[in-house]
Formats: sequence, C-alpha cells, structure tokens
Amino acid sequence: MRNLKLLHTLEFRDIQAPGKPQCFSLRTEQGTVLIGSECGLIEVDPVTREVKNEIPLVPEGFLPEDGSGCIVGIQDLLDQESVCVATASGDVILCNLSTHQLECVGSVASGISIMSWSPDQELVLLATGQQTLIMMTRDFEPIVEQQIHQDDFGESKFITVGWGKKETQFHGSEGRQAAFQMQLHESALPWDDHRPRVTWRGDGQFFAVSVVCPETGARKVRVWNREFALQSTSEPVAGLGPALAWKPSGSLIASTQDKPNQQDVVFFEKNGLLHGHFTLPFFKDEVKVNDLLWNADSSVLAVWLEDLQREEHSALKTYVQLWTVGNYHWYLKQSLSFSTSGKSKIVSLMWDPVTPYRLHVLCQGWHYLCYDWHWTTDRSSGDNSIDLANVAVIDGNRVLVTVFRQTVIPPPMCTYRLMLPHPANQVMFSAHPKKSNNLAVLDASNQISVYKCDDSPSVDPTVKLGAVGGNGFKVALRTPHLEKRYIIQFENSENQEVNPLKLSFLTWIEEDIFLAISHSQSSQQSVIHHLTVAPSEMDEEQGQLNVSSSVTVDGIIISLCCSPKTKSVALQLIDGQILKYLWESPSLTIEPWKNPGGFPVQFPYPCTQIELAMIGGEECVLGLTDRCRFFINDTEVASNITSFAVCDEFLLLTSHSHTCQCFSLRDASLKTLQAALCSNHVSNGEILRKVERGSRIVTVVPQDTKLILQMPRGNLEVVHHRALVLTQIRKWLDKLMFKEAFECMRKLRINLNLIHDHNPKAFLENVETFIRQIDSVNHINLFFTELKEEDVTKTMYPPPVNSSIQQSSGTSEKKLDLICDAMRTAMENIDPHKYCLSILTSHVKKTTPELEIVLQKVHELQENAASAPGTVSAEEALKYLLLLVDVNELYDHSLGTYDFDLVLMVAEKSQKDPKEYLPFLNTLKKMETNYQRFTIDKYLKRFEKAIGHLSKCGPEFFPECLNLIKDKNLYKEALKLYPPNSQQYQAISIAYGEHLMQEQLHEPAGLVFARCGAHSKALSAFLTCGSWQQALCVAAQLHLTKDQLADLGRTLAGKLVEQRKHSDAAIVLEQYAQDYEEAVLLLLEGAAWEEALRLVYKYDRLDIIETNIKPSILEAQKNYMAFLDSQTATFSRHKNRLLVVRELKEQVPQVHLDEVPHGQESDLFSETSSVVSGSEMSGRYSHSNSRISARSSKNRRKAERKKHSLKEGSPQEDLALLEALSEVVQSTEKSKDEVHRLLKMLFLFEFDEQGRELQTAFEGALQLMERSLPEIWTLAEQQNSTTPVLGPNSTANSIMASYQQQKTPVPVLDAEIFIPPKMDRTQWKLSMLE
Repeated sequence: MRNLKLLHTLEFRDIQAPGKPQCFSLRTEQGTVLIGSECGLIEVDPVTREVKNEIPLVPEGFLPEDGSGCIVGIQDLLDQESVCVATASGDVILCNLSTHQLECVGSVASGISIMSWSPDQELVLLATGQQTLIMMTRDFEPIVEQQIHQDDFGESKFITVGWGKKETQFHGSEGRQAAFQMQLHESALPWDDHRPRVTWRGDGQFFAVSVVCPETGARKVRVWNREFALQSTSEPVAGLGPALAWKPSGSLIASTQDKPNQQDVVFFEKNGLLHGHFTLPFFKDEVKVNDLLWNADSSVLAVWLEDLQREEHSALKTYVQLWTVGNYHWYLKQSLSFSTSGKSKIVSLMWDPVTPYRLHVLCQGWHYLCYDWHWTTDRSSGDNSIDLANVAVIDGNRVLVTVFRQTVIPPPMCTYRLMLPHPANQVMFSAHPKKSNNLAVLDASNQISVYKCDDSPSVDPTVKLGAVGGNGFKVALRTPHLEKRYIIQFENSENQEVNPLKLSFLTWIEEDIFLAISHSQSSQQSVIHHLTVAPSEMDEEQGQLNVSSSVTVDGIIISLCCSPKTKSVALQLIDGQILKYLWESPSLTIEPWKNPGGFPVQFPYPCTQIELAMIGGEECVLGLTDRCRFFINDTEVASNITSFAVCDEFLLLTSHSHTCQCFSLRDASLKTLQAALCSNHVSNGEILRKVERGSRIVTVVPQDTKLILQMPRGNLEVVHHRALVLTQIRKWLDKLMFKEAFECMRKLRINLNLIHDHNPKAFLENVETFIRQIDSVNHINLFFTELKEEDVTKTMYPPPVNSSIQQSSGTSEKKLDLICDAMRTAMENIDPHKYCLSILTSHVKKTTPELEIVLQKVHELQENAASAPGTVSAEEALKYLLLLVDVNELYDHSLGTYDFDLVLMVAEKSQKDPKEYLPFLNTLKKMETNYQRFTIDKYLKRFEKAIGHLSKCGPEFFPECLNLIKDKNLYKEALKLYPPNSQQYQAISIAYGEHLMQEQLHEPAGLVFARCGAHSKALSAFLTCGSWQQALCVAAQLHLTKDQLADLGRTLAGKLVEQRKHSDAAIVLEQYAQDYEEAVLLLLEGAAWEEALRLVYKYDRLDIIETNIKPSILEAQKNYMAFLDSQTATFSRHKNRLLVVRELKEQVPQVHLDEVPHGQESDLFSETSSVVSGSEMSGRYSHSNSRISARSSKNRRKAERKKHSLKEGSPQEDLALLEALSEVVQSTEKSKDEVHRLLKMLFLFEFDEQGRELQTAFEGALQLMERSLPEIWTLAEQQNSTTPVLGPNSTANSIMASYQQQKTPVPVLDAEIFIPPKMDRTQWKLSMLE
C-alpha cells in the first residue's frame, strides 16, 4: 500500500551541442551522461550543468555530413575507460574519452539496426541489415553469426505424447470443426517499425529477440542462450507489439499486445508461453507503446507511450507511466505527460543501473531530466479518535482509500475509490489535527482535487464504494465529497512545458494553504511555494491556487515533514542537513534545525523517510535511509530498521530480525532508545513482538490498538501490539470506561485482573459503575472466574516508569475477598434477581469459598420460585454452580447444611447412584437431631463440629465421644464443651495429660493433671521434668509425711545436680530434707562460694570452712591456672601458625585457577565448569568425592567437623585456625565472672599470693588476646569475606571469576569466621590484690 513519491528532479536545459539527440547512455562511476546525435558524441555532467567532452564523428567519416547519420547504440565500457558506439551505417567505434582517440573495431556492410551488450559486458550482440545476429566477445572477436529468423522452435520444444491433443479437446459453441481450422497469422501492427528488439536477462545467461516474421508478417519472440543456441519461440500472439523487456530477476519477458477493445502489457515465460497481463488505460489505436523498461530491482515497469495521430490538428502527447505490482494487481503509480512537438518530445529514456528508482529522460530539445523516486505510505496523520486511519493508494486515475479504523480490507480492494479525470501523481491528507480525514490529489494535469469529510448529505458520483458497499447493506461510513478542483497558476507557465513534474512534496498545512517544492533549473537551489486558494464563487466548478509567497533555499530539498502542533516544517537537503521552516512566521525565515545541545542537525546519509516526534519533551527529527539505517537527529540508533511510524506518543519500528518494537516517547531519551535498539535482550515484554518476515508498517490506528502490517506479497496483517493495547486499556480505565476496556481485554486475551490492579482504589469506589457498564451476567462471571490474588501490575503488566497509578493499599484483607464483597453488595443494590448467578459466583470465588451460603441461596430460590420476572430458577442456578464447583464437593457441603431437601436437589444433578445415597439419607432421617448431625459431621470429617453435637446427646454417648477425642487429638476443643467441675471434664483432662506425657511434654502434662485435681499424676510429671517448685507444691496438696517429703527432696536434688543446677539442689536439700551439710557440698561443687558461706554461718558450722571451703577454693585456683596456661599456649600456637600459612599463600604463585571451594555451596558449580583436572586434584585434600547425605543429622555434624581441618597443609587451614582462635578468645572471655567470684574468696580467706597469681595470669591472657585481635582479623580479610560472590544476579562465570580473584576463596556460609570476637571491658579485677 505504498506510492512512488518524487524525491527530487535534476534538470539540464538547453545543452549546447550540434544536431539533435538520438540516444544516450550513462557513465555511472563518473555520474555523467553520454548523448549521441547525428554529429557525434558529447558527455555532459547534469549536476554541474556543463559539457565535459565532445567527440565529433563526422570529420572522421563515421557519420555523413548531410545529417542523415544515426547512432543506434552507445555503451560505456567500465574497465577500458572507453565508449563503444554503433552507427546505422555499420561501424562499431571505440572512443577513448580521455584522449578522444577513435578506433573502428568492426564494420558491417549491410548496416547495424541494434547493438546490445550483455549485463556483464562480456558479449555484444549486433543485429544487421541482412536479418542476421552477430555475437562477439568484449574484444570484438566474432563468435558466431546466425539468421535472425529460425524455422525450428528451439531446444525447449514441448513433447506431445498423444493425449491432450487439440483435436480431442472440447471447443464449446464453435463445435468440432474448430479443431481443424487453420490459424490465421495477423500481420504486425500498422505503426510497427519492423526493427528487431533485443533484451538480456539480468544474469546475462539468456537474451530474447523480437522480430517480424517475413512469412507471416507477425512478430515473434525467440529466446537464445549465451552460447547462441535457440531455446524457444513464442506462441503465436495476435497484435504483438515491438516493445520487449526481460525482467532483471529473470522470471518474465514483458511485451505489448493490441486486442480488439484494449491494449495490454503481456508477459512471456522463458519457454515462450504467455503468463499474465495487465491493461493500459487507453482505448484501442489511441496510443502506441514505444518501449518497456524494468528498473534494476524489477519492482517498477516503465511504459513509454505516444499518442497516435487521429485528427489533423490535435495536440499529440507522449507518456511515461510507472507500473508496480502488489497482490497480483498492477497499479499505475506515476504518469508523466510530455508534448510531442518541439523540444519536449522524448528521444530516449532509461533506468539507472545502480540506483533502482532513478529514471533518466532525454528530450528532443537537448533537455535532460533525471527523476529520483522512493516508496512512501500516504496515511492520515491525526492523533485523536476522529482520525479514521486512512491510507490512500494511487492506481492511475483512481485513488484507492482504505479506512482502517472501521474495516481492514486487503489490497487491491479498498473502502472507497476516488475517480479522477487524469492519472494521480500525489496524494496528501490534511495536516490539521481535527480535519485529518480530508485529502487532496495532484494529478498529471497539475490539478488539485480537494475531498472533504463532513456532514454533507449529497452523494458524490466521483466517490465509489469499494469492498464495503452494495447488495443492500447499509454502509456505516462517512465518505468524502469533492469540494472543488483547483488549477495551479504560475507567473511563468512556460516552464511547465518540458518538465511535467514541476512541483513535489505538496503538503496541505491549513484549510486553504498548500506548501510545494520546486527545484531550480540552473542552480543547486530549491523554492518553497505557498499556494493559497484564490477567492471565487462557490458554484464555480474550478478554482485557482495562486503562489502567495516563495522562499528560496540553498540546496536541493529531498524530503519534508510538518508538525501541526508546533507549526514547523523540517526540510532535508540532499547532503542530509535539516532546516526548520515556521510557516506562520511573518518573516518566512529558514534556519538550521538544532539538537538539544544547540548544534545543527545533519543526517550522515540522506533519508528517504523523515518524521517529527517529541522525545523527552524535545522535538526531534527521525530519519530512515533506503539502506535501513535509522537516525534520531544526527545520531544513528539502529542499522536494521525496515519501516517506522510515529503515532501519538509511540514510535513503532520493524526490523530485519522480523520483529516489531514499540517505544513510548513520552519519557524516553535518545540514549535509552539507542540502548534498547542495540541490545538483543529486551527486559520488558511489551516492547517487542515477532512478525512475519518482510513485514512493513502501513499505519497505526490512533487511540486504538490496531497496527497494520503489509507483507512482501502485498497481503495485510493486523496485529494488536501489546504496548499499544496496554496503554489504551490504561487510558480507558483512567477515564472509568470499563466497557471499552473489558471488551478489548476479552478479545485480546489480556488478564482481567488488570481492571482492578491498575488502580484498586478507583475500581472499588466505582464498582457500581463497572457493573452498570458491563451489564452482562456472563461477562461479570467471566471477570470473577479470572480473578486471582496475584497483582498483575507487578508480574505480567508492569506499569510505565513514570506512572502515577495508586498502588493497592496495604490492607490485611485479601484482594479476592475485597472485590467479591464489594461487587456482591453493588449487584444486590442494583438488581439481585438479574445478577443472581454473579452473586453466587462472588461467594464461590472468595479465598475460602462460601458454599454453604451459596447452597442456602439456591434453596431460597427453590422456595420462592418465579417470584419476579427474569429471576433465575433454582435448577439453573444449581446447573451453573456445578460448572464452578466439583459436584462431590457441593454434595458434601449440602450435606453439611443438614437440609435433606438441598442434599437431594444436588444429588440429583450429580453422577451418584440413588442406591448409594438414598439409604444413607434415610438412615440419617431416623436419628435424633444431635446424633444425626454428629454422624453427618463425622462423615464429612468435620470432627470439631461432630464432638460438639455428640456432647449434646447425653452421658450415655460420652464414651464414644471420648474415643473420638483421643483418636483425633481434639482435647483442647473438647474441654471447652464441658463445665470444669464435671466428670467428663476430668476424664478428658486426664486423657489429655496422658497424651502429653506420651509426647514427652511432661511439664504441660503436670499442669493439666494439677488443674483437674489428679495430684499424684501431676507429681510424677513434675518429677520427670525436674520442675521442683511445682513438684513440691503438688506434694503439699497430697499431704505427704515428713519422711516422704525428705525422700522427695533428695530425689529432686539428684535430678537437679544432673542438670548442673547446684544452687537449686542445695535449696531443696536444706529446706525439705534438712541436710544442710550435703547442701554446702553441692554449692561448693557448683562454685557458689558465697551461698555456701551463708549456710555455714547460718547453721554455725565454721569447721566446714577449714575442712571443705578453703580446700575447694584453692583447688579451683589451681584449675584456673592450668586452664589459662593451656588457653594461652593454644592461642599462641594457632596464631603463629596462621601467620605462617598466610605468608606461604602470599609466596605461592597462583599457577592454577584452583582452590575451588568444596563446601556446602560447591553444588552451585557444574561439573563441566571445573577447571581443575583430575590429576591435579588427586594429591589435594577434597570433600567432593565424599557424597555426604543431608538426611542424617549425625552425618551433617560429622561434615561440619571435617569441613575445616587443622591438619597442616589442608586447603582451608587458615579458616580452621581462625575458627579455633575465635573459640579460645570466647571461652576465656566467658570465664570473667567466675574468676571475679573466686578472687573475692581468695582475698577473704587471705590467700593473697594465690589471688595475685590468678589475677596476673588472667590479665596477661586477656591482654595477649586483645593485642592479637587486629593482627589475626585483618581489615583485608574482613573485606574479602564481605565480597558478594553469590546472589540472584550472579552467573556461573561471574562466580568463578570472583573466586579466582580472591587469594583465599571463602564460602559465604563461613563469613562469620572473619568477624573478630568481641571482648567486653567489664570490671573483674580486685584492686586489693594489685
């Protein structure tokens, strides 16, 4: 759905040369044109407009002096820096353009009618006057000469095997005699010049020759291969014309055919058979086709036509038409009309062999024209919902318009056609935002037809409906109507005679103002014209456009685009420079377009498509070259972009990687766009989507979700890009347009949770609006069924970065319950009968489905049947419920309501056998109510409810109840059902206590026993757990004798000593067993010196001080001295070894990337990623082969012990030493309080020497350790331990690299080893001993 748009025109008028031009050729490397005349050869440079070379051929005798000579062919030979020229008299001349030397390399006596070189310039073919073909090499050595007329068909002659003969086929109304009629060969066309035509295939392997057969007088096409072997002859075609052109891609050979009522361009295959055609827009015998020319990439076919003389004084014209094909339909894209009189008559034309869309035209009055075209999509540019997303396609004198907002119609069909009197050359839509559906068409006669879309009731005969009309259907479409046709009036109209395309880039900027560009004929300048509608009467059929003002620009403008918001026009010059033109400015000044940095913008390469867009608040120029390079301002952001479009706040691009990307420009920047387009990884799934190979953007429907793509063959595809969809949905939700959002989400499979999650507060406040807009029970139920607890704005559809959407408040209530309750309340307020099924759904979809309430409501429906019109019946409601809930689950819940009518109603809808449930229900009905409900709850495994009902059945059922309580461990619930002073309560408590005893929970069991009065059991429980206070309390309630109490005290004391609770044991012995001597011994054993002294003095047994306390104190002092010596020695040994290990590790070079940690996290490394070979590992300490099972705690402890070995030379010896040193420091630090208490006793009993010795030793040990802490736990080691090796953003390679960089690889799990132990400065010394 693209049109050919004129990029720029290069014109060289009145070339100073003798004679009249006859033919021309191109020198692509030099950019010059070689023109042949009856006088010789000239070389001109059309850019500088000067004649560079002039080589006369008359003085040398190659052309006659009387001016009757003719050059039939010119060919530039790239490698020889020469030009080959063939004359009609038979000479083949080689001209050296630098030395002007002429050499006749061959001569044909009978003359030459055509010279044709192969595309690779290895072969040259000459057609002679004797109807022969001569093939020569590039060095002009003849290879072979053959007759141009051959009787044989060729090597590809068809083989007939007997069946399928013409005589045996059906001939319709003509009858059988038609099979035996002789075919009459029509002679050549009257205007045929009878000259042969030659055309080569693009690869140079074949060439075709069109000649008039001397026997039949009709034209035939013969195909020869490179070895000059005839391949095929065309089938007889009546009215075959002389024009011949082989498509460079090699598939078809184009020619023309006159038919009884029309003239066609027909296509031959290589085997000579016809394959397709299209009809030229002329009547029979109205025009003749002079030539057909394919462009370099086979996409455009140029047809050169000339009017035939029908009246004596009629003005004849020559036409150049450009045709393209899409979806098997041929479109006439451009029509250039030249006069045949005077200087404007076309002598020759040709496509550029290098630049595919460059057409060169040579006119008789030494007038050279060069047109550059490019593909463009003409679409309306509105950004609101008024714009209908129109796309216009030129097809001759018809403009095919498709309205994509309402219908997606594949080409060549359309929504409606605009019928014009002349072929259209350019289409433009109004740039006014509110009138973007209006369009204007510039045709080949330089008339502008203006069509407007308004509320005009009249039907325009020039507007014909396409695929949407007819057959009695009502067309819900507002078609435009022709307002008026305007003729463009120039002051000097003579300039229009030669160049039919004087104006380009026609742009409709305001209601009655057009902009147009023309190029200077004599300099590198362009002119911007303001075309204004001249005042005229309304009823006049034709209006005028006058040039109100003109602005001259230095440079050739090759593209422009305008922005109606900023009233600015961006102009691109041929060197890529961008200029800004403000059309409303009174001074009409043109200034360079500047980027945000203040520098002029210049594209590194000229762009064929440019657009204006606001990126991050700045207006930028976007450009795309024909080589797929994409620029924003002067920065190249991508090099694989095939098409792009700017719509509203979005930039959409298609790429060679068959993807379509959509970027929001509102808060984007140049850097973010460049990074997103360059990176292969796209974090946000909204941005990128896959599309079909070769897709191009046609248009984007504004304020909608549709993106129209066209495939290479021409068919359309509509996609709803996720970014467009979500943006549009968010806009609708912000405006509380729930219905539009819901329909879009349902159609495009967007999760419906977004309706709530986008703005939870707004949704919950407008639930009633949502229900009234949706107004469909099925749709509301669909919304309910898709609900889930997940917040989709955090998972599936993250909002834009700049989004100010209110996030859900941190309420404790769950999302599902909030929505269900709010919607149910709203539906009950609006119409509870209409929304009955939705209300039921709201109960079912809650976090904990309220099936009992649902079933109760169904039961109410059954009781109040047909109470109001539109009410859902109970049967319908139940059927619907069975879709949401499993029938067995519903049956169980209905049974749980104890309503047998409801149970029967549900059971009937299930697959259950009546023999299954009816006997069960009948049995239940016969039971007493409470026991019946107990049986139901027990069946449903609702045991808490079951014991509740059973407790009401009477004392005779208590044994059954107690068994159920014990079986299901329901003691706590059962205790709430009986009064505390009842027998049942006591029985349950005793059972509960025994259960706790079995679970080894002795203290809770004792409490339960004590509470219910089972004191003996309580005493046993408290004894077992060693709770001596509670045991003695219970013993008091049991009224034990003094001896029994003493025995109990000794038993308790023994258990407390086992638990190293010496002080508690001493209290029990002293107070309950009256054995204070044993109590003192226990206190001394537990180092409770002061408490022991208290008892000694209490009972006045001072002898114990000498016999027990003093020896015990001195023994403790000796033990502590030995302990400190051991700790100090161990600490010093480990510290020295640690320093040695660290020094060794510093010295040993890391030849291998070894020491991969073999700890618990070694599973993170794959076996294949290990860089340590088996032989290297064989002599090293490793745990990798001991497959330690994590199931056994014993094995885990064993593994912990093995992990850090103090064995010298082990891989992690330094870690083991650190761990051991830390343990030494911590154990010494913990003994401060005990040492302090011992020092006080030593001082009290005058053991000053031993006290000083202990205090000095302990202080020395602490100072040693405190001084050594910074040396052992260095800052580097601590930083090493905190390096983030692992984590959610790490990869296997990054983890390996991190470990290799560390000299001592440390597992994260051992990081606490590198934290030095804390040493508190608490006061422990006695100043009296210093």
